[in-house]
Formats: sequence, structure tokens, C-alpha cells
Amino acid sequence: MLKLTYTESSFYLECLTLSLEEWVAQRVILALRVGQSFCIEPSTASFLLPVDLPGVEVLKAEVKKDDREIIALSACDAEYMEVTLRGSWLLDSSKDAVGVFFTTMNDRAEFFLHKLWQEAQACASVMSE
Repeated sequence: MLKLTYTESSFYLECLTLSLEEWVAQRVILALRVGQSFCIEPSTASFLLPVDLPGVEVLKAEVKKDDREIIALSACDAEYMEVTLRGSWLLDSSKDAVGVFFTTMNDRAEFFLHKLWQEAQACASVMSE
């Protein structure tokens, strides 16, 4: 399962070993225990990846193999491509742009997408130093 945690200024992508059902059940139990309301809505989430990352072509091949259309890639410009994922948003009752997006696809695609995102983050932090 992939989990994208969005904050006001950034997001963090995690690859979890829990099943989608286990993770949602844990979130429901937590919300009940702390008295927090939340909403789960089907939706999409997008982020950018540099097109020159090693392995982008492998990701494109993985996307073509998956007929469930959970992941889509589109060119933004000469430097970046947009990765769009279909899944669900978990939002609390506030109107903030803060929330958690989750989706599931085949393990290989999840792992590989997570690895590419980590490489993009490492490249970005090296460039900012």
C-alpha cells in the first residue's frame, strides 16, 4: 500500500506492508478512541518526478502492464512528469489542505514508485545544498 501524507508545504510518500483493509481498520479504531471524526473519499493525488531519473522507463513499462488504471503518467515539460494515482483521501473534519491519500497496486509497482520518489528527494536535497 502507498500512503501519501500531505501537509501545507509538502508531502511524504511511504510504502507500507499493511493491507489497505488493515490500515483503514487501524485508523477507524484510533479515531474512535480519540473521538476524532474523519471522512474517506475516493479521489486522485498527483506529484511530479524528474524525467531524467534512472528507472523512469521501467516505471512507464509497469504502468502499461497494469490494466486497473490506478497510476497514470503524463508529461509536464522537458524536466518533469506528473504521476497521478487513483485511491482514497482520509481527511479530518477540518477544512485544511492536510490529509492522507492511500492507494494499492501491485507490490512491484508500489516499491518501484516509492524508490523513484526517494531518489527524486535525494536529488532535490543535494541541489538545495
